[in-house]
Amino acid sequence: MIKEEIKKVLEKVTGVSNLQVDFVSEEQFGDYSSNVAMTSFGNNKLQTSKTKYKTPHEYAQEIITKLLKDGVIRKFFDKVEIAGPGFINFWLKKDILIDNLIQIDGKKEKSGQSDIGKNKLVIVEYSSPNIAKPFGVGHLRSTVIGDSIANLMEAVGYKVLRDNHLGDWGTQFGKVICAIKKWGDESEIEKSKDQVEELTRLYVKFHEASKEDEKLEDEARSWFKKLEDGDVEAKRLWKKCVDWSWIEFEKIYGLLDIKFYEGFNNGKGLGESFFETRMTSVIKELEKNKLLKVGEEGAKLVFFEEDKYPPAMILKKDGATLYHTRDLATDKFRLEKYDPSLIVNEVGNEQSLYFRQLFEIEKILGWFKEGQRVHVGHGLFLMDGKKMSTRAGKTVRLEDVLDEAINRAKELGNKDQKTAEQVGIGAIKYFDLSHHPLTNINFDWEKMFAMEGNSGPYIQYTFARTQSLISKVKKLKKSNSLINLNNEELLILRKLSQFQEIIADAAKNYSPNILCTYLYDLASKFNTFYNKHKIIGSESEEFRILLTKGTGQVLKNGLNLLGIKSPVKM
Repeated sequence: MIKEEIKKVLEKVTGVSNLQVDFVSEEQFGDYSSNVAMTSFGNNKLQTSKTKYKTPHEYAQEIITKLLKDGVIRKFFDKVEIAGPGFINFWLKKDILIDNLIQIDGKKEKSGQSDIGKNKLVIVEYSSPNIAKPFGVGHLRSTVIGDSIANLMEAVGYKVLRDNHLGDWGTQFGKVICAIKKWGDESEIEKSKDQVEELTRLYVKFHEASKEDEKLEDEARSWFKKLEDGDVEAKRLWKKCVDWSWIEFEKIYGLLDIKFYEGFNNGKGLGESFFETRMTSVIKELEKNKLLKVGEEGAKLVFFEEDKYPPAMILKKDGATLYHTRDLATDKFRLEKYDPSLIVNEVGNEQSLYFRQLFEIEKILGWFKEGQRVHVGHGLFLMDGKKMSTRAGKTVRLEDVLDEAINRAKELGNKDQKTAEQVGIGAIKYFDLSHHPLTNINFDWEKMFAMEGNSGPYIQYTFARTQSLISKVKKLKKSNSLINLNNEELLILRKLSQFQEIIADAAKNYSPNILCTYLYDLASKFNTFYNKHKIIGSESEEFRILLTKGTGQVLKNGLNLLGIKSPVKM
């Protein structure tokens, strides 16, 4: 990777690690392809040590002198110069850009990949919907962000195990079982076209009734305790809820093209219930390390030194387990069976304190070191600026949203069902992924399907445009010609040279939005080129078709990492 090459040489020359090396805007800075943020670096150097350099500019000049003696710099760049008070800018050689374009054509689907994570295993946990509740649009974020993060990490060389940590255990099942027993009819639920809707209706009814009758909450807790103790009737009803829920889940995952590691319960993921019998050993380990303390009301908690975090409850006063108990059992199982280099949990940002507590306990126990446990939090999906709530019966079902997206894709002219699904689902995914995971998103159909803005359909259409052009050429010859490259061609070439770096940055930061921004910029540059210059029949036809082919390949590869299909025709 070019940026890494520059960084290594700079660190070698300066003796300073962790230098910032970034690509800059060609439109803003002219013919520059990359720069090093030397101003702050230079000022810091001048402030912290006695030096012969009076200004960052002088310091940068000395660095350039040393850089030009290094073969790597001469290999990649035509010239190296200072800009402003101390930035160092590099002009990539045009033959490097052309060589990269040819490599894209040769590597095809593997273009952009690297081996940063070679020989390392990562478990990425995402989606994790709750059993007996509708798969709401709010769960879309974890599902698509987590899937894209897993794709990105595979692209940089990690072996990735994808897990779906289903919410199939806990007090809520006591409430559902209690509601079924009081107001439900199993045979009617079984015959229903939408079993989850029936379970949701009962769940909402329970919460309405519990406002008038506080004893219902005690009954629900009692049913969950029975479930934990292996009560036959409680287990039977719980299993029914799981089976009914998976009818909807499979439909949703099929539309979204989401898959999990087959070794985890045949691709369904290891839900909380899988660790039901594995919690005892965790509790014993906590007790052995004298971490489990009895709270004022009889519950057992882990207290943190110097009150770093609020106490984490492990067992309720009646001995029932909680999320922390089950998640500790989950991570101990992962550690002992897979010994991962990294575990990533993609879960809503409102759970950030919870995960800080969890990770701290695991560090105290010596299971994982700093940085081996990562929580990627996401913001909320809002409808008219408001959060949705299952308990109040206001969840917008994801299946309904996906159906609407497919219909809107048809209105754009994609009459073929397969293409309409690819465009509609792609629009939903891209709209989500183009935002930073932490931001709250207000659902906006117009932005989602905008054909002139930063949207999935716009990038898909650009890819389809490249394929249409390529299909008109019977035989494509590779070219190394550097003659008369215009500005639009150079901008595309430079953008294509950044693809591998962008994937690495997106993976490192767990931020698919970095890749989205890149793809939109590349698509915009290509469309500007397309509208301004003749491609088929031009004097530079061979090169321009190769440029078109490279652009199409990178757009396709990038969309694939986002979990989005690339239809050839739109």
